[in-house]
Amino acid sequence: MQLEPIIPFEPVSTDKLPEGEEWIAQVKWDGVRMLTYYDGTQARLINRRLNERTMQYPELQDVKAYCTAESVILDGEVVSLEGMKPSFHQVMKRDGLRSAQKVRTVQPHIPIVYMIFDVLFVNGEWVNGQSLRQRQQILEQIISPIPQVQLVPSYKEIGGLYEVVKQHQLEGIVCKDLNSAYAFRGKDRRWMKKKLFQDTIAVVGGVTYRAGTVNALLLGLYDEEGKLWYIGHAGAGKMTVQDWKTVTEKVDQLKLDNKPFINNPERSKEAVWIEPVLTVKVHFMEWTHNRTLRQPSIQSFVDVPPLECRL
Repeated sequence: MQLEPIIPFEPVSTDKLPEGEEWIAQVKWDGVRMLTYYDGTQARLINRRLNERTMQYPELQDVKAYCTAESVILDGEVVSLEGMKPSFHQVMKRDGLRSAQKVRTVQPHIPIVYMIFDVLFVNGEWVNGQSLRQRQQILEQIISPIPQVQLVPSYKEIGGLYEVVKQHQLEGIVCKDLNSAYAFRGKDRRWMKKKLFQDTIAVVGGVTYRAGTVNALLLGLYDEEGKLWYIGHAGAGKMTVQDWKTVTEKVDQLKLDNKPFINNPERSKEAVWIEPVLTVKVHFMEWTHNRTLRQPSIQSFVDVPPLECRL
């Protein structure tokens, strides 16, 4: 039986935390959304963009080691911890690998944990139409946590959890209605996220250099007409010295004579323009009145088509 991948349910952003007995909250883990499809013989890991990542996470392929179901579809987040906090930059070092040999080499140095928060299919039957309360009970029955696989805890004290998340500088929380079903391709207020940091996936349209090495990225997003708008530059974040050297090598193959942005970036005189094919996840505090990012921080390069990066 081949289980066909689905596009998972997504939370919407909120500024106000919900109230009521039907609401619970969970930590929003800063990792890679991943669904596990197990048909009884073979496991496949598929991300929310429907790209397969089974090879990248071999420690999750033995589903029977942590799940008693004969067949199952699980929803969760693959995270990598750095200093006891989830690091998107670290997990992307695993997610971006394209050979099993490299995965085996890196695996001991970048361990991952699969944080499971939902189940959509179990023992040959779809359960996505059942309430979240019922689906959580199913998870408790079929999942036996191991070091690499954990169940995401739920909390009734939503405001209290948000304060704890704020103290530890985690990404945020997700609030969920216990009575809600799980809608494929859905995105509505049955699930709501409140983040400490905003984030976006941006396109790199230019760079600046220091001593011959790239030290900052000029970022942009596309509008509905396919025009690329400059939204700010970023040099801070989680990039290592080696990461900047790697970017410098890539950029050497992508240089352009003219800027790809429709508007005029602040650092035009210092910039070297490049073909807009590289994409990065960026944290930022807020949008300014000039439609640029305030305090952008580079998290990691990501495998997202540039034209999907929109205003």
